[in-house]
Amino acid sequence: MTANWEKIEKNQGVLTVEVAAERVDAALDKAFKKVVTKVSVPGFRKGKVPRGMFEKRFGVESLYQDALDILVPEAYMEAIDESGIFPVDRPEIDVQQIAKGQELKFTAKVTVKPEVELGEYKGLELPAVSSEVTEEDIDGELQQLQQRHAELVVVEEGAVENGDSVVIDFEGFLNDVPFEGGKAEKYSLEIGSGSFIPGFEEQVVGMVKDEEKDINVTFPENYQSEELKGQPVVFKIKLHDIKRKNLPALDDEFAKDVSEFDTLEEYKQDITKRLQERKEQNTKRDQENAVVEKAAAAADVEIPEAMINSEVEQMLEDFGNRLKSQGMNLEMYFQFSGQDEAALKEQMRGDAGKRVRQNLVLEAIAKAEGFEASEEEITEELEKMAKQYQRQVDELRSILTANGNIASLKVDLVTRKTVQFLLENSKTEAPVA
Repeated sequence: MTANWEKIEKNQGVLTVEVAAERVDAALDKAFKKVVTKVSVPGFRKGKVPRGMFEKRFGVESLYQDALDILVPEAYMEAIDESGIFPVDRPEIDVQQIAKGQELKFTAKVTVKPEVELGEYKGLELPAVSSEVTEEDIDGELQQLQQRHAELVVVEEGAVENGDSVVIDFEGFLNDVPFEGGKAEKYSLEIGSGSFIPGFEEQVVGMVKDEEKDINVTFPENYQSEELKGQPVVFKIKLHDIKRKNLPALDDEFAKDVSEFDTLEEYKQDITKRLQERKEQNTKRDQENAVVEKAAAAADVEIPEAMINSEVEQMLEDFGNRLKSQGMNLEMYFQFSGQDEAALKEQMRGDAGKRVRQNLVLEAIAKAEGFEASEEEITEELEKMAKQYQRQVDELRSILTANGNIASLKVDLVTRKTVQFLLENSKTEAPVA
């Protein structure tokens, strides 16, 4: 087999591939063995038709497509290896010649990973960031703890306020006709959570127990239901219960209830320590993000749409997995948010393009600096993972190697090494007085 790569645009080119006649005939043999089991010829049992009889009756051309299905994928992969290119999308295959006893000739128009022209990536200036813990930080942490340990108390008298939890019946009507999925009884809703479409929760504020009310809202233009998107509707609701958070006092008893400390002052000291650690971690992460963004902005790279589309699909899958861990799924999310899959993907495109660009630039810097993941570093990382997951190192290595993720581990290690290099070679701007 021979393969020739010719670049036609910045990120595209054409592979011209020729496959020896012997391999073509071998593929035709395989195709015949597959097809002959499915054809019937008078005087012969199924699967027992002689090759000559088959070709005389149906023509050797009837085997070409099956032979191509066998031969083109393996020849294409061999051509990629031989040419040393890195495709990022499915190729456009154009078969120019296939015939018994002759070479197979085809071209593949391929979109490849783009070349990166690096800009300045050493000595990048980063904004000064303080990791000091303030009294406001400590008070905010205590207030969140108050909210988490608050008791919901039924409000017998008074009106709904923002932050209350209510129990309601509701039914939605479009042009005075009930619509599917718009009805529920004894539904619990936290006012201000943004769980319902815009305008709904705000109109519940001020209602009192047992009150009935018509709420007028308009579904978003990007709502997933074609029937409802952009449509004004009426929800008839009845308020059954109002529940309000009763916040515990911030005192020594509170500290004893929520921690291992006997006094609030001791607990605040522990909170300060933990906030300090968290702020330092966040500061490091923010600096890493900032230096990578600056290095990426300084580089010149043209990103193929296929790479952005692929990253969007990965982000959507990751988002779906996070929802599952919270007991939800994408379908439920679309119902609650009023978005559909197309709108969510479009929303993700900006971040997807940014991620792809940064990954390409980090890869180019690693290559320029000669960074690699050594066997010692891989083993050290596997030891950390083994401790975390309570598995044996050799077992984890075998699993990751078998499913192809050992390569991803190496990429991750090199990426971390590259980001650390950028940080160590950056400069911190002087804080503003």
